[in-house]
Amino acid sequence: MFTFIIALAVLVVGFFLYGTLVEKVFGINPKAQTPAVAHPDGVDYVPMSGWRIFLVQFLNIAGLGPIFGAIMGIFFGPAAFLWIVLGTIFGGGVHDYMAGMLSVRKNGASMPEIVKDEIGSGLAYVVRIFILVLLVLLTTTFMTGPAALLQNMCPLPSWYIWLGIIFLYYTLATLLPVDKLIGRFYPVFGAILLFMGLGIMVVMLGWHSTEMPELSDGLYNRQTNGLPIFPMMFVSIACGAISGFHSTQSPLMARCMTNERQGRWIFYGAMVAEGILALIWAAAAGTFFAVPEQGIYGIDGLQAFAAQHPNENIAALVVDKISKSWLGQVGGFLAVLGVVVAPITSGDTALRSARLTVADFLHIDQKPILNRLKIALPLFAAVFGMAFVDFNIVWRYFSWTNQTISVFILWSATLFLYSNKKGYGFLITLIPALFMTMVSVSYIFMAPEGLDLDPENRWIGYVVGALICNGLLLAFVSWTKYHSLHHIDKLKKLLKNWRHA
Repeated sequence: MFTFIIALAVLVVGFFLYGTLVEKVFGINPKAQTPAVAHPDGVDYVPMSGWRIFLVQFLNIAGLGPIFGAIMGIFFGPAAFLWIVLGTIFGGGVHDYMAGMLSVRKNGASMPEIVKDEIGSGLAYVVRIFILVLLVLLTTTFMTGPAALLQNMCPLPSWYIWLGIIFLYYTLATLLPVDKLIGRFYPVFGAILLFMGLGIMVVMLGWHSTEMPELSDGLYNRQTNGLPIFPMMFVSIACGAISGFHSTQSPLMARCMTNERQGRWIFYGAMVAEGILALIWAAAAGTFFAVPEQGIYGIDGLQAFAAQHPNENIAALVVDKISKSWLGQVGGFLAVLGVVVAPITSGDTALRSARLTVADFLHIDQKPILNRLKIALPLFAAVFGMAFVDFNIVWRYFSWTNQTISVFILWSATLFLYSNKKGYGFLITLIPALFMTMVSVSYIFMAPEGLDLDPENRWIGYVVGALICNGLLLAFVSWTKYHSLHHIDKLKKLLKNWRHA
């Protein structure tokens, strides 16, 4: 219990202390016109109140990730708590804030356009491909997962019926103005999701506090499949710590903000709220299966439960079992419904973000409905086709793509902060950029869906990752020197012209 309480407190304090520092480093301008105020279009650029935007942002990013990812992450042991807390404060919160505020400063631009401005057009093409692949994979995951859960709750002749219903909703949410479905119903969905998280936490602290995992139990790897904690756990827990997907959602809300003061609460705050949700589910999964009288720790019991259900979606089974056992039939129904609603409300905005990413690249006005359809129809076809691919395969590739995109955003933010003379403020993005680069590179060497190196050869992934990190750091240092000399030359020319004048 002590580990959970301290972790929860650190997340809240981190929002107020480190979140304020991040805001100060970025340098907000409360008097500047936001994109929604400067040119509202009634479709994507729609001014909304701050609390409503916060709930939309929270639900956009809080899909299956902070729940399913946290459950799979606790398989590695109590070390998952450290990653959720430190990742949220120093990684995810910074990443989400910078992504959102850079979009505000660049007229609501999507992430590839921001990368193009800060790094270059060549890499922007790569990022576009990565983002579109990520959004299609995520939409597919967040369509098939809820359909399976709904089929368990309310059986129909076929789960494909639920799949079709969700897909129909995605179509409407992608095409309609942002305030018609998304802005109107998300507060209700948010209340359900909050009820689910708080309910689980209250029961866990009130009746199962002595069974909860503690850091004092040891940080050694509890995973039984032989995969190492680094980098595997840091990819398994993505949306509860740091997630590139969030950078695709932040521009949606950047186009609805009315003042830059809202940024810390909307972007950094929503990430902290998601971190708290991930913390709750990681602790719950690591607690529920404990049998104290038999000397079985919760994580060991979780491992045994997973072994009894091979080739099944373990995270979904854990959510269903915990919710119904701890909250009863009514509470359990609402809790599971919250887990259904969360991914659905991320899947629809993922498709919406994909539409806007393509529209920004091709410079297609999105006010006419026909223009929206031209872009959306191929995306709908890709998502529907991927729905018939095995869930576990889709999730694996989504996880790596997700974390790789965060690398691009953090490096873009680092260049922005340095270029805009923020002193040593660029360190708040440079350090997580290097860390996530190491995670993404080494992961592809060790993951089953990657090169799947044998344990004795995994050092190759670490060495290659370290070399790439050092290469990027050297490139950044060289760029800063060139950048400084370039500005000095420009200043000399200005002084020379002024003297002649």
